[in-house]
Amino acid sequence: MERYKKLTILHSNDLHGDFFSEENGDEVIGGASRLSGYVSKVRKEEKNVIYAIAGDMFRGNIIDSEFQGISTIEIMNSIAPDIVTVGNHETDYGLAHLLFLEKCAKFPIINANLFVKTNRARLFKPFKIIEIDGMKILFIGVVTEAVLANAKNEGLIGTFVDVSEAAEEVGRICNTYNAIDIDYTVLLTHIGFEEDKKLAELLDPAWGVDVIIGGHSHTLIEKPEVVNNILVVQAGTGTDQIGRFDLVIDTKKNCTHEWKWKCLSINSRNCPRDKKLEDLINSYKGQTDMKYGRVVTRFKRELTHPDRYQETELGDLFADILMDSLGLDIMLLGSGSIRKEQLGPIVTLQELMEIFPYDDSIHMVTATGKQLKHMIKHMLRDEAFEGDHTEFYQLSKGLHVEYNRKKHEFGHFQFDGKEVKDSDTFRIGLQKYHYLNIEDGFGITIKELEENAKVRILATSCRDVIEEYMSSNQHLDVETLDRLIIK
Repeated sequence: MERYKKLTILHSNDLHGDFFSEENGDEVIGGASRLSGYVSKVRKEEKNVIYAIAGDMFRGNIIDSEFQGISTIEIMNSIAPDIVTVGNHETDYGLAHLLFLEKCAKFPIINANLFVKTNRARLFKPFKIIEIDGMKILFIGVVTEAVLANAKNEGLIGTFVDVSEAAEEVGRICNTYNAIDIDYTVLLTHIGFEEDKKLAELLDPAWGVDVIIGGHSHTLIEKPEVVNNILVVQAGTGTDQIGRFDLVIDTKKNCTHEWKWKCLSINSRNCPRDKKLEDLINSYKGQTDMKYGRVVTRFKRELTHPDRYQETELGDLFADILMDSLGLDIMLLGSGSIRKEQLGPIVTLQELMEIFPYDDSIHMVTATGKQLKHMIKHMLRDEAFEGDHTEFYQLSKGLHVEYNRKKHEFGHFQFDGKEVKDSDTFRIGLQKYHYLNIEDGFGITIKELEENAKVRILATSCRDVIEEYMSSNQHLDVETLDRLIIK
């Protein structure tokens, strides 16, 4: 067999239902049609091409939500990826539904570590060997418990706890299948870029892992990180860009001989349209437009959410609506619940559902002033600002927090203009997801909070509350951003 062979790996991650292109001056950027067009173009130009997706095809678009992922699977069937791994949002509609969606997919979905706790039976095939031009390319799918927090809704389902356990599982798979002369090994992960680098460091070189293609942290890089002689990459989020490896593989040594990588823009200059796919997407869009096109409210101006790790206008607005409507002292709203960067001034139901797609119940917990300070300080730990994709929260009005990152201490911690005392008590609202993952988000247990008062469910649909409030209140605005000041 010829020793040196070319292989092109295209990769996306965190597509999040980003089906439609956008105009940027004279250029059209992104969209599933042009993404599909580019993948098809490369498949025609190059001999050996694999297109991989590193998790989170779902969420972010009303079409995905309305059809609970079935529409997304049909759209992805048209693009025809060669391999896909499970991300955290693949479980948003429930694991049973995900297993149904897998049956609808005409492409393989791999994951090495979602399993039934009682007998350790895996839910998915852990790996896929793709044979192409005489080469055997091994793909292994990885996600960890820290990412897959939704699995806590499914009491019988377990996951890897951390990257150390993930590394051990990778080793077991590689040890088992290296004997059949694997030419190249790729980990397809959804754990975040920083965790990918930690995972690469833990892998034994004898296992033969060559590349880690990741997702989850939405990291847009200029060049691959090389850790433990393993290339680590990620391609931002959505369909605005795609990662591309042009590799020469040494099939005798089973490793990378040469490589080039770049993150390419999906645009009207270099990516043809897939008109058949556009027709499919528009057929779904027509149905959702009829149902969700009505106007809910009008803001005074456009409100924004530019960064999940800071106080934002939309974060303040949503937190205040839930606090006022439900009679809470404080609402701590998950920043990641807000999925787009701007909304308004005219707000349709479709736009509201796309920017706030998670329709959780609201749980009320009772915390002392001392516990509340601990919770906020845990949220503001260094990892939140260092790309580790930790949870972050938007504060409702009444709270005023000044925090010194260097000293790791509060300057002011006030409620309604008064310094919070350790003995004070507060009724705090949390979305179900964040209630179930309260130890990760706030460093406190439900048991500790239940010593103050019993937990109550105040609303089964937070989005119903927001929609009703907006429908009844026009010309909403946010005056100042002064609730959370980080120095």
